[in-house]
Amino acid sequence: MIPHSEFTGAVADHLIVQPSALTTPYPDPLVEVRDERFRGVRLYSASVERLASGLRWAEGPVWFGDGRYLLLSDIPNNRMLRWDETTGVTSVFRAPSNNANGHARDQQGRLISCEHLTRRITRTEYNGQVTVLADGFEGKRLNSPNDIVCARDGSIWFTDPSFGIDSDWEGDRAPSEQAHAVYCILPNGTLTKVLEGLKAPNGLAFTPDESHLYVAESRAEPYRRLWRYQVKDHRLSGAHLFNEASDSGAFDGIKVDVDGRLWCGYGSTGTAPSQGLDGVRVLSAEGDTLAHIHLPERCANLCFGGAKNNRLFMAASHSLYALYVNTRGAV
Repeated sequence: MIPHSEFTGAVADHLIVQPSALTTPYPDPLVEVRDERFRGVRLYSASVERLASGLRWAEGPVWFGDGRYLLLSDIPNNRMLRWDETTGVTSVFRAPSNNANGHARDQQGRLISCEHLTRRITRTEYNGQVTVLADGFEGKRLNSPNDIVCARDGSIWFTDPSFGIDSDWEGDRAPSEQAHAVYCILPNGTLTKVLEGLKAPNGLAFTPDESHLYVAESRAEPYRRLWRYQVKDHRLSGAHLFNEASDSGAFDGIKVDVDGRLWCGYGSTGTAPSQGLDGVRVLSAEGDTLAHIHLPERCANLCFGGAKNNRLFMAASHSLYALYVNTRGAV
């Protein structure tokens, strides 16, 4: 096991630490196989790498293959960062960022962002201008859009818990005007509420064929949960409890690979020591635990990228990590 001290990065307003190369045996002991079905997914000679550190709360990674770079949020520092694959350099992409959290790309390749401070969904146009897609529902402001996915038909789906208005840390403290919910922006631009009743809906991801949507419920009691819903005509039905974090961990951002496996940001709920929970939990399409990628920091969100879409990027508390795997992210 790599000592946690080798991962330690400074936290500062404007400092991005470029770490030295890590030395670890193969196969990497940080990649824990819990089910034999995962052995073909783990690459024997690939290890967890720390690409950058110095963030206060890393979130929302999104890959731009046309530019060979990754964008991610550093929410409390009110900035978005850019990690460049060709140089390994991490720089500030946008500051202030309106305490941006989750990001995605639409079918035209434009950046779609959740903003806590302004409580809205925005699109960055090719010329850099920002277009507001949604900032309220039925005459009331959204809470603080958290995570977001874009469907192939042009619809945009996002979760709206209250994390960004619960304090002045990731936005501005304010009362909720809406119940926690999941929304869909239809291809014609109309905002519809598709799900209500979950305690802090968080990460979300479609199955590869987009017939079902997974949603993480990050404040469910006694255990944090993952739900699966049928998707038809931009509506959700058939709620199915897909997985419970019965080890007292918590699901956060999620992504799906081409074979239907779920890769889930994971970590301690904060009520007890992490006890090896921090990292990425990998689930089968049937909901079985296949593997756990151990990190010294809680992983809030993740995405696939790289030239072959087979590199897992993990935004974890103060740092950005990566791991090559023997699968590809679902597109």
